[in-house]
Amino acid sequence: MPKMKTNSSAKKRFKLTGSGKIKRNKAYKSHLLTKKSTKRKRHLNGSTVLEKSDESRVKAMLCIGK
Repeated sequence: MPKMKTNSSAKKRFKLTGSGKIKRNKAYKSHLLTKKSTKRKRHLNGSTVLEKSDESRVKAMLCIGK
């Protein structure tokens, strides 16, 4: 049986932490920034941990065991 292929879009968007959690970047920071407040844009900086409910789907896309 052939190897599983990693989803290319997922490998660009998600990173694995040392403890096995999945990091993601926050959305809504790419365009239409003039109408958003400075505080709102600042809080969209950086990354956050993926929700538990989405974790199994993303792990399947990244071909990571449960």
